[in-house]
Amino acid sequence: MTDDDDRLAALEQRVADLERARQRPVSAHVPDPDVFWALDGLQERVGEPGAVLLTGAVTLPDRRVARWQSAAGTDELLDEDWSDHADVFAALGHPVRLRLLGRVLSGVGTANDLMDTEGVGTSGQVYHHLRQLVAAGWLRAVGGGRYEVPVARVVPLLVLVMGARR
Repeated sequence: MTDDDDRLAALEQRVADLERARQRPVSAHVPDPDVFWALDGLQERVGEPGAVLLTGAVTLPDRRVARWQSAAGTDELLDEDWSDHADVFAALGHPVRLRLLGRVLSGVGTANDLMDTEGVGTSGQVYHHLRQLVAAGWLRAVGGGRYEVPVARVVPLLVLVMGARR
């Protein structure tokens, strides 16, 4: 092979690599060049002192779709008595409950299957945690020993998990 042949082969390989890379699906984790598109849209719609927007479009493993959006003004949120929500947050304040919620969102929905989750304790403890989550509205019993996160709670729950990341 000549130098020209080597160079041509290298170029052909490079083009093939680039074409393969271009055909791969784009990861959801690739930073959007317009990273603040949601924030910019919110600011166009509200004045001072601002607002908070929670939004998400999720397809769960059980094929349920959660399309959810909620917004509240800053003044409204700051004037609210936050202690009124203590029970809702308290229900999330135990690692086993968070693990159970994650499992339910991942498609494990029966109490028996949830009991097989490592580190959740005895069946009595699992049922105690499930009752707490149901009482706070994070879960609902759907019959046959099955539980699900209500669609209206899916996105808020995932937002809380995102917000807890460090």
